[in-house]
Amino acid sequence: MPERSVRVPRSPRTPRSPMAAPPSFLWIRRVFLTLLTAFVVLPVFVMVTSSLKPLEDVSGKFRWIPSGLTIRPYIDIWSTVPLADYFVNSLIVAGTATVFSVVVAVFSAYAVSRYSFRGKRVFTVTVLSTQMFPGILFLLPLFLIFVNIGDVTGIPLFGSRLGLIITYLTFSLPFSIWMLIGYFDSVPRELDEAAKVDGCGPVGALLRVVVPAARPGIVAVAVYAFMTAWGEVLFASVMTNETTRTLAVGLQGYSTLNDVYWNQIMAASLVVSVPVVAGFLLLQRYLVAGLTAGAVK
Repeated sequence: MPERSVRVPRSPRTPRSPMAAPPSFLWIRRVFLTLLTAFVVLPVFVMVTSSLKPLEDVSGKFRWIPSGLTIRPYIDIWSTVPLADYFVNSLIVAGTATVFSVVVAVFSAYAVSRYSFRGKRVFTVTVLSTQMFPGILFLLPLFLIFVNIGDVTGIPLFGSRLGLIITYLTFSLPFSIWMLIGYFDSVPRELDEAAKVDGCGPVGALLRVVVPAARPGIVAVAVYAFMTAWGEVLFASVMTNETTRTLAVGLQGYSTLNDVYWNQIMAASLVVSVPVVAGFLLLQRYLVAGLTAGAVK
């Protein structure tokens, strides 16, 4: 009898997970992330290296490899323009606008979150709708209002720090109130009731119970308000004069009719960005938690 061949069954293939990406897609993702990282890091690299180059290496024909490194631009930025005065003006304006924005937003958001009153929905929609308009639309109205108030009352709003603080409050308050409303809504009302049982009034319950529980949201609002005031250029260039000029506008002083001090501009830009970057790194944990909670709510 002829021998019959025996077929050995093949081992079944392990099915590919539907969530596993093919190798080609992984390479495409790596290349894309590499290009994206280079796109983000390259401008920072150019700014840092240009701030350490002599002027002839960055003006005219740009040289990637510098002829020499120097810290002279970091010394000259303080004498070319009154950068220290601009720094003080920016700290006063941004810090004061941040404090008032946080205080007003906390009380306003708490009132909307915890109490029912006539016009509550209209107020909430109005606060949110202000974010749909570009800021440049408010430039001429604010200019006319500040000039007329100064003519009638003698209060110098135009060209003063006070006018610039009020201007930045109009930008940061709507978003701050809207975000804190969502964050306060996520805080249980039982905490307010427990505080009132212990003898606290509405303000005491807010300051002793709700504010500590909503610390991440408040920090996120403070960082947003500070960054809005720190880097704003359009209104600062119109609403200030030589004595009240801020850093964002003062950087234009490194460009003259005859020359542009690019190395000093890069050095001053790094100095200007240090407070914002340092504050963001210190408060990053609270900022991410506050933005996530407010956005989800």
